[in-house]
Amino acid sequence: MELIDVGVNLSNRAFARDLEAVLEKAAAASVHVLVATGTTVEESRQSAAIAARFPRQVVSTAGVHPHHADTLDADGLQELETLAGKPEVVAIGETGLDFNRDFSPRAAQEKAFEAQLLLAARLQMPVFIHQRDAHDRLYPILREHRDSLVDAVVHCFTDTQKALHDYLDLGLYIGITGWICDERRGEELRRIARDIPDNRLLIETDAPYLLPRTLKPRPSNGRNEPAYLGYVLETLAEHRDQDLDLLGGITAANARRFFRLGRSLRISDSADVDLGPGLRHE
Repeated sequence: MELIDVGVNLSNRAFARDLEAVLEKAAAASVHVLVATGTTVEESRQSAAIAARFPRQVVSTAGVHPHHADTLDADGLQELETLAGKPEVVAIGETGLDFNRDFSPRAAQEKAFEAQLLLAARLQMPVFIHQRDAHDRLYPILREHRDSLVDAVVHCFTDTQKALHDYLDLGLYIGITGWICDERRGEELRRIARDIPDNRLLIETDAPYLLPRTLKPRPSNGRNEPAYLGYVLETLAEHRDQDLDLLGGITAANARRFFRLGRSLRISDSADVDLGPGLRHE
């Protein structure tokens, strides 16, 4: 089986000391491809550098997260465009709106989001989108730009059934994280997960965040890793009533299509590697 983690923060300092070991552990758990997320201009540089260093396993995105939207200026947009020209950079983002924390003013978030949508449209690259407590504003912006975008994914989806269907009506992909493994917060996501068509479904860890609560024992450092993507897949398969291996293959094929990885990624050994105890259905 090949799994693809479509959102992992490899430039986060949590991975600074043992990045190579983290990638090796991921490969041993069948996670053969990782998409390193850019959340600021600097972290987009770092993510691209990691992808260039590990070209058989990692690609990256280039973007500015809504938390940092007020830092994005014309020079920053130009640098994102330059980074997007690198073969290892496969999408624009992480961009979007976050009205839960409001670390950047909402007007600045909207301005940065639209600027990155325009950049993605001009470059004909897919968009990696963050949305939290902002659907009522993000959706009309996205709808206005949708016809000019090649593809977009709402990553780490945690919203309502209505929001899900709004995004699906726009032909977007949906990224599912370890949120679905949380029996406290993920109840609605578990209920509506089967609404996502097979060909619009992606899986991700968002590591080092969102450690799956189904992972036992919990690692002493509390850090999520791409190697734990199988736990997301297992819970998703359970609540969609689908075969684990089949669903893993579907999400990997979707990721390759979404990020155009057939042309850009030099894939590692595709041998089937066991996901570990409790992670393979008979």
